[in-house]
This record gives sequence, structure tokens and C-alpha cells, in this order.
Amino acid sequence: MFKKSKDISGLENSIGIKFDSRELLMEALTHRSYINENPKWHLPHNERMEFLGDAVLELAVTEKLYNDFPDSPEGQLTVLRASLVNYQTLAECAEAINLEEYILMSRGEKMDNPKAREVILANAFESLIGAIYLDKDFKVAEKFINEQVFIHLANILETKSYKDAKSELQEIIQEKMKITPIYKVLSETGPAHLREFVSGVFFGEERIAEGVGTSKQEAEVEAAKAALKKYK
Repeated sequence: MFKKSKDISGLENSIGIKFDSRELLMEALTHRSYINENPKWHLPHNERMEFLGDAVLELAVTEKLYNDFPDSPEGQLTVLRASLVNYQTLAECAEAINLEEYILMSRGEKMDNPKAREVILANAFESLIGAIYLDKDFKVAEKFINEQVFIHLANILETKSYKDAKSELQEIIQEKMKITPIYKVLSETGPAHLREFVSGVFFGEERIAEGVGTSKQEAEVEAAKAALKKYK
């Protein structure tokens, strides 16, 4: 199911980027579960690179939205950004470049659960952005993001799919209280393939509601849904 490092040129061809460091690309493709099953693997798992890629993605999307929608208020820009960087959209981006084919993970890792699969793909896509940024520079990463992520914006606007629970809560609270909800992971339990997250949504220092999910993103959405019941 997963290609060896010598075959990752197929991924490079798909995204139109030739890596100077194949090690960076392979790190981006290494899921934590693969190291658990292959402790002699010479690279770390991709979670630190995912952290970096998430920041690069958010900056690139924010800058493009700011420039492309000069008359839109902060609240609308924030909602559009959230719809572009959520795990469902990023999973679609990963599918478009066949990223699943190249991810290294254990045989026991579950990819048959649709939600878990989406999260794995989304996280790997963010890791790939982090690798592009490190191997090249921000401009190359930004071009990749514009080509792979921003193409979804037209459909998001047409279907109004940006109206998810987190976005709706943010609009309401920014209007009523002039603050932006903040999400924090309260706990994380279970093995890599059966993680359970509990996230809280905060207005300032006040914890308003909690949500549980198999990913941080899902737990945040559930927390937002719980908060909406109080403020809608």
C-alpha cells in the first residue's frame, strides 16, 4: 500500500517539486505508528513537521484572503480561512495528489475508518507543507498552497460549507462579545490508532464547553456545537 523512499519521485512529480533533501520528505511521510513497528527507522515521525506546516498554511491562507477580499471584515475572513484549513478540506487536497499512497505507517493503523483516514491524510498534508517550507522557502510553500488548497474556495463559497459549528460560533461570539473563541486540548488518551481527545472552547479565560473526538479537530467541532447550544 505504501511506497518505499526510492519511489517517492512519483509524489514529487505529482506536486511539481523536486526535493533537495529526500530525508525531509520522508520525515513528512512518516506516521508515528510506523516507528512503533519499526524502531530502527532512522527518521522521526512527522508530528513536529505537521506543527510547522500548520503555521505556514495558516499564514499563506491568511495573506491570500486578506489580499483577495479587501472589503471583507475580519470575522468573514476568519470563517473562510477555517473552512480552507479544516481536516476535511486538507484530506481532499491530500487525495488529489495521492498522498495516501506514500504515507509510511504500521500495518495495524486503521485507514478503513473514514474519519480517522481523513485526519491522517490532513496531518500528512500539513507535514508535507512543512517539508516544502524547510527544503525550499515560504514562496514555494505558498505557491503549493495556492495551487492545492485555494482551488477549493470557489466551491466553499458556492455551497456555503464554511458555515460549520466552529465558524458559526465564531461569528456569533465576535458579534456579541468582540472576542474570538480559543480551543485547547484538555486531555489525550489511547494508542496512536485509537486516540481520544477532549478539547475545551474558551472565551478569554472562561471555559464554555467541551467536546470529545478521535482527533483534535473533531473534538473542537464537538465543543463548538456544545457552546452553540448556550449562545445561539
